[in-house]
Parts: sequence; C-alpha cells; structure tokens
Amino acid sequence: MERVRTIWTHTYPYPHEHSRHAIIAVVVGCLFFISSDNIHTLIEKLDNNVKWWSMYACLLGFFYFFSSPFLGKTIKPSYSNFSRWYIAWIVVATLYHLPSFQSMGVDMRMNLSLFLTIYVSSILFLLVFHIIFIGLWYIGLVSRVAGRRPAILTVLQNCAVLSIACCVFYSHCGNLANLRDRSHQRKYSSWFSFWKKEERSTWLAKFLRMNELKDQVCSSWFAPVGSASDYPLLSKWVIYGELGCNGSGCAGSSDEISPLYSLWATFIGLYIANYVVERSTGWALTHPLSVEEYEKTKKKQMKPDFLDMVPWYSGTSADLFKTAFDLLVSVTVFVGRFDMRMMQAAMNRSQDGAQQDFFYDHFSDKEELWFDFMADTGDGGNSSYTVARLLAQPSIQVTRDDSVLSLPRGNLLLIGGDLAYPNPSSFTYERRFFCPFEYALQPPPWYKQDHIAVNKPELPDGVAELKQYDGPQCFLIPGNHDWFDGLHTFMRYICHKSWLGGWFMPQKKSYFALQLPKRWWVFGLDLALHNDIDVYQFKFFAELIQEKVGDNDSVLLVTHEPNWLLDWYWNDVSGKNVSHLICDYLKGRCKLRVAGDLHHYMRHSFVPSDGPVHVQHLLVNGCGGAFLHPTHVFSNFKKLYGTSYETKAAYPSLEDSSRIALGNILKFRKKNWQFDIIGGFIYFVLSFSMFPQCKLDHILQDNTFSGHLWSFFGTVWNVFMHVLEHSYVSMAGATLLLILAIAFVPTKVSRKKRAVIGILHVSSHLAAALILMLLLELGIETCIRHKLLATSGYHTLYEWYRYVESEHFPDPTGLRSRIEQWTFGLYPACIKYLMSAFDVPEVMAVSRSNICKNGMESLSRGGAIIYYASVFIYFWVFSTPVVSLVFGSYLYICINWLHMHFDEAFSSLRIANYKALTRFHINKDGDLEVFTLAVDKVPKEWKVDPHWEAEPKQPQQLSHHRKFPSKWSAAAAQQEPLNTVKIVDHFVVKTNR
Repeated sequence: MERVRTIWTHTYPYPHEHSRHAIIAVVVGCLFFISSDNIHTLIEKLDNNVKWWSMYACLLGFFYFFSSPFLGKTIKPSYSNFSRWYIAWIVVATLYHLPSFQSMGVDMRMNLSLFLTIYVSSILFLLVFHIIFIGLWYIGLVSRVAGRRPAILTVLQNCAVLSIACCVFYSHCGNLANLRDRSHQRKYSSWFSFWKKEERSTWLAKFLRMNELKDQVCSSWFAPVGSASDYPLLSKWVIYGELGCNGSGCAGSSDEISPLYSLWATFIGLYIANYVVERSTGWALTHPLSVEEYEKTKKKQMKPDFLDMVPWYSGTSADLFKTAFDLLVSVTVFVGRFDMRMMQAAMNRSQDGAQQDFFYDHFSDKEELWFDFMADTGDGGNSSYTVARLLAQPSIQVTRDDSVLSLPRGNLLLIGGDLAYPNPSSFTYERRFFCPFEYALQPPPWYKQDHIAVNKPELPDGVAELKQYDGPQCFLIPGNHDWFDGLHTFMRYICHKSWLGGWFMPQKKSYFALQLPKRWWVFGLDLALHNDIDVYQFKFFAELIQEKVGDNDSVLLVTHEPNWLLDWYWNDVSGKNVSHLICDYLKGRCKLRVAGDLHHYMRHSFVPSDGPVHVQHLLVNGCGGAFLHPTHVFSNFKKLYGTSYETKAAYPSLEDSSRIALGNILKFRKKNWQFDIIGGFIYFVLSFSMFPQCKLDHILQDNTFSGHLWSFFGTVWNVFMHVLEHSYVSMAGATLLLILAIAFVPTKVSRKKRAVIGILHVSSHLAAALILMLLLELGIETCIRHKLLATSGYHTLYEWYRYVESEHFPDPTGLRSRIEQWTFGLYPACIKYLMSAFDVPEVMAVSRSNICKNGMESLSRGGAIIYYASVFIYFWVFSTPVVSLVFGSYLYICINWLHMHFDEAFSSLRIANYKALTRFHINKDGDLEVFTLAVDKVPKEWKVDPHWEAEPKQPQQLSHHRKFPSKWSAAAAQQEPLNTVKIVDHFVVKTNR
C-alpha cells in the first residue's frame, strides 16, 4: 500500500504550474478584452501626450533592465519570483497615476483598489482554510499527505492571480445585475483614414465588432448566478450586483448576487477543491500508473542535482561571508603559528619508516604509464562533471592531423588543488567535488560515505598490495581554498577516505612523491597560503633527491599556484624554498612544472641558450571546473630563474580571452543579480542627502531640448558640489566608497595610480547616482505640477474607493459594517493602510511636498523613515542596472586596457565553458608525451546515458571495468563532451639518456 501511495502522490507537494497556467489565462483574457474594447482608442491617442508616452518608455526601460536577469526562470517562490511581483507592484503603482490610461478609458484607480480589497480578502479566507485543514490532519481526519504545509509565497501568488482575474472581469463586464444594451459609437482619427467605415475591410469590421462578442461573454458566461432570495442562508453573506439601466431612472436596489462575487467564490472553490484532492488522494488518482510505467517515467525525468557556479558577487551569500572569515582566521592563526604540514611531519617522525607516508613507488615497475592532471574543480556541477566524465572513460578518441588517436584512461590522476569553492566544508566537498566524480565513475558497492579510513591504503578484497591494484588511483594536493579552514576538511575527506568516486586514494598526507617508470618522478608540493613549502617538507624532498633521485632522472613538479606567472604579474618574489629546491638540488632534472590556480591553460617553453635551464616547460591547467580566467593578461611573461621562455599554447586564445572580457559590460548584472543588494544600497547612500530637490523650475521651464539638457547637467554639477561641501551621509558614503575603491585596485600599481583609478571609479558611480536621483525627482515634480500626485493626502486611493464602493457594490444587509464590528475595525484599517503602502508614488509625493513647503523638520521621525523608504523602493530599481553597468565597464577597462583585476573581472562572468585536462604518457622509450584535451562548450542539460543504463552490472564489479562508466550524458548529442573534445596542445619531453 505504501508503494501505491507513492505512485499516486503527486511529485510536487504544491505544484506551481497551476499559477503559471492561471497567469497565462489572465494575460490572454486581458489581451482579448483590451483588443476588443480599446485598441481603436489606443491608436487614436497615440499621437497625443508625447511626453507621457516618453515617460512610459523611460520607466518601462528601467523596469525591464531591472527584471531582465529573471526572464525565463521558473515561476516559484524565490528571489527572482519576488523581483517579478516587486516590479509588477511598482510599475502599476506608477502607471495608474499617468494620464494615458485614462485617455483610453481604463480607470486604473478602480482596478487597483478592487485588486487590493480582493487580495486581502482572499489571503484571509485561504489562511483560515489552511488552518482548518491542518487541524483536520492533526486529528487524523484527512490523509497524511495533507500534513505538508503550503508554501506561503505560493498562496500569495495564487491570491494575486485570482485578484487580477476578478479585476479584468470587472473592468470589462462591471458588477451589473442586469446588463444594459450598449451602443458602440466610434470616433476615428483623421490621422488613420483606414479606420473610416467606408474603407474598412470585412475582417477589420469583424474585428471591431469583437466588443459585441465580449458583451455576449459577459452576459452569458459570467452572468449573475441568481437572486439572493434563492439562497436564503446566504442572503446576508453575499455582495449584491449593481442595477443596470437603459437611460431612464432606476428605482430600488438589485436583489441579484454580484457576478464578481460569484466569480471570486468560484475561483476560491476551485482552489480549495484542487488542494483537497491533491493533499488527500494524490493528483494522479484520476490517471493511476502501474509500477513499471511509473519507474519508466521517473527515469525519463531524472536529472543530476548539480549546483550552479559560485556567485562571487552575491550580496546575500552566507558562504562568501564564511569564506572571508575563514581566510582571515587562517592567515592570522594557522599561517606562521599553527601549520598542519608541521603536524604531519611531527606525527611521522614517531613512526618507523616515516617516508612511507609521503613516498610511493608502486608505479615504478610498469613498462609505460598513462596519467592525468587537472586542477581547480568543485565549482559548477556541469563543468566539473564534464571534466570528470572525460577522465573516467576507458579511452578518448580525438582527431589529430587527419588521424584518430585513442588515449586510454590514466592509471593515475593528479589533482592540483582547490577542490571545492568558495570554502572547504562538508557541503562543498560532497556536493561540488565528490558528487560529479561519483557520477562519472561510481565508487565500489561496499563504499560508505561516512566511512573513515584509519589504516590506509584500504585495498579491495583479493588485492594484497598496492602494486596489484589495476584500477585508477588519485593523488591530490591542497590549494589556497582548501587551506581556508586550516586544512581540516582536506584531511578529513582526502587523507582519511579511500575513494573519490571510482578512483582509489592511497594518499595519507597533503604532499607526496611518486616514483614512476623510466626514471620519472612526480613531486606534489603543498604551498599552503604563503606560496611556499615549509622547512620539514623541504627536508623531505631534499633528502629524497639526494638518496633516491638519480642524476639522469626526470622530475615533474606539481604545485597549486604557478608562481612564475603570479610573481611576474604582481612584481613579487615568492616560493623561495621551492626555488632553492629546484635550482640547488634538482639542478636541471625538473623537466616540467605543472600548476593550477589560474583557470585557463598556458604553456611556456624555454628558449634554447647557453645558460643553465632549471625547468624546460611551465604548464598551467586550472580548467578543471571553476570559472574561466583570461590568458591575454599573462602573454608578456618572459623569464624565470634567468631563462627565457616563450608562449607555446594558450586556451582560450589571447584574442578570445580579450573578447570574452567584453561580457562584463553586457552581462555583469545578468550573471550577478545578487549584487543588487549591495549596489542599490550604495547608490542610495550616495544620493541620500540630496533628496528631495525642490527647486527644479529652471530645468522644466526651458523651451529647447539643448536648454533642458544644459540645465539638467548644470544641476547635476551643482548637486555634486553640494555633496562635497555640505552633505553628511552622502559624503561619508562617498568617502568610504573611495577608500574601498582604492584598496580594491591591485597593489601592483603605484599608490598614485591607485588613487587616480579609485577617484575616477567612485566619481563615475557618484555621477550616475546623482543623475538617477535627479531623473526621479524630475518625474515626481512633473506629476505634481500636472496634479497627478500629491492632490489630497496619503490615503487618496482608499478615500476614493470608499466613495464609489457604495455605488457600485450595494450592501443592503450591512455586511461590511458587521465585518468591521467583528474585526474591531481591522477590516477597513488593513485595506486602508495596504492601499497607502501600495501607492508608493503618492506617499513619496505628499512627503516631498511637505518637506519642500515646511522643511525636513516638519516630518516626524516616522514620517522621515516612510519618505526615504518610499524613495528607496523606486531608486533601488533605477540604480541596480546602472551600478552593474558602471562596475562592469570598470572591470572591462581594467582587464583589457590596464591588465588588472584578472580574477575579479572573470569571476564575475562565471563562465563554465573552456574546460580542459592534461593527459601524460610515459612511453617505452622513457619520453613523456603531453596531450591537453579541451571542451569549448559545457552542456547544461543531461540525461541518463542509455549505454550506461543498458550495460549489465555485476554485484561486486568495480566501475572502472565497465565500458560505459558514467551515468549522465549530454541531452544534446552535439554538446556531448566525448564528441566535442579536441587536442589544444601536444608536445614531447625527452628523457635524459
């Protein structure tokens, strides 16, 4: 029975699709009624009131740019959904004050006041219903499924849709108990001669007669349900319809139930019926599925639960604040005071054969060896899984010089740090790092997620020693992000676990040395947060070189940060112990240095010369899953350890990298809409002291456009000087922002240039904020001058509604008075203050007029808070697109012209594409072949791989023995990584013979 209940229960406890369908129905209804009744008037009035239509265009443009990041997202309770309703609120609150809708015959005041009244009533009614329903569930009278509480935001959303539908009906059908005949007298503008009766085509005449169809719809489909006398029990609990007349006087009152009331009751009844059926019996009860059909449908709908790229510019992300706190603690506490690397060395000295925890030689007897390198994974799930899927395949087929190469999976996987972003925690390691790898190559059947490996290596049954294990193995070094918690999470998840998906992890410490075939070595160094190895780590590698590394051996040195590029970029010197190890101990045996940290691929190879060459090739590959970094910023790197180098490969190319940076201007806000919280608040503080601007006559009284423009920017300059000379809040905000802007400029620039760049940056923000402030003030002033705002007081809308309510909604039984008495006055009070809160422009204009007449002192503290809150509601919408545009332009200029902010300018774009791994091959001759494989486009949609699903699976079979080891494949074949992978770099490192 439990299985049947599972099948019949809808997969969503409270489906949002109903709201989506209702919204579509309401929009279609609006278009139908407006087209039938008002389209001719719209065209007739298009040539009038140009300035108002200009104001419409300006407002709607700002509102569009504010809401553009949320277009196309699902309608569900979230920040994006909140933004939609927020925009709808302030747009309607603005438009209903402008005159153009009145010229089209649409009374926005009635619609708004009616909407708010129905909205409040619907919420209260549904809240009572939900409380009763949960009570019935609590005492056991309804199914257990009913115990799931409804999402409050979804209830509010449904109430809004219901209220809009009722308002649309009222706008075009009214509240008439007896519909009167309507004559349709049309006046056609001489501007549009095709509207004349004698020139209309047949289809056009039918189109204009759609209002007749509309009347039939109103009278037939939405006619009153009957007289109140037919329902004596309800006669005191209903709203009555308005009596319609045909030109002669009307006597008496209507006894008909309001069609608007019946429509509202119908919607509420449908909501309740739908909710009860879903929660009590399951939505699928009317179409029950068999177990087999249910399982098949479930598999088709299955998708991986990958996380999105980390929002580095989010103003609301708790993870980012935790990252900053962890970094502060790690730098002040762990680096130089408590170093986990010293603890590891101290623990080993007390054991016999201490080197065995750092040194591994089980690969050394092989004839040849394939192994892989990747770094900086654990960001977006799509990008991390793309690389992991390539690493997991038994072989990868790639084309090179008109031939197809088969590159087998590496027996060894090296990961160069930064395993999860933005900080190391159980959540980020499990969801951003382990999850994609486990999907790509599943762990063994006996694997337990919470298992702690006490005595590593914990080999599978039947394997006596590490040399006998034939599956892929993984060794990792920590990066700077892994050190933010003092290496605690890395030690727990890497050094005390045995499996990363299907890769076996014999590693015990955070650094290691691997002896490979043909006299090749891999040194994995742990640089911690100060970009160097500690003395105990140096001692281990120095002794290993002296005791085991031969004169003709070759070493591949793996670090997290490529200090050869970063030192050149920052004009700094770091990693002195690493340099000492390479130059004075390895003495030319370091053939290749490999690192991550920079999320791109670049290879610099030495230029042959007479001097000593300490390192032949410098390779950076941080394309393991994190956001993309630019390559063009590092194109001028030339020297390391006295040896000249040249750029041999870059991915993406230098030209593409520079072109991608342009996205900061066009896409910054779309990629970082969470930045709204910070950006909008900053601009409001910058302009806070300048509200209100009471003397704007000189701008509005100019007769020419150039005069308006000159006066406008002259006023902006005067306001700018006023901020510098007289304001407190705005000046304090600008000063603090200037300090942060100068500190934000990279330290590689001189102090003088940092100050100049910071001043220009802050000045552009301050100028933009003041221009927006002045535009908002001009809009308010224009509406006040035309008596569209500040005409009567804070409660204008409510007072007007109470005046017309008795006329259009008769209440002969005194229902409203009884409700007011029973609620102790809350019924009218809630609607009154809700209407005032909704009508933000009126509140803002009334407060502004009082300030301009009597000064700021005339407002109480509460009144001042209300005024600035109403200003912020609109100013935030205007400012958030602009602050993102200005800041994005700053990043673009810095990255492409000044070659600064390479991290900040590309982390903002959150680019998941351009992913790569490097595959090495030690061949039988001892040479090291290096292939870098890349995927330009990362898939965003995945499906269960049919080959993986169809392949027989043995109970104890290890996943690396499968032909198709990865669970997910790209939903679109043209985006499948196995089909789009290509070689972007290939070279050979000759061994010492």
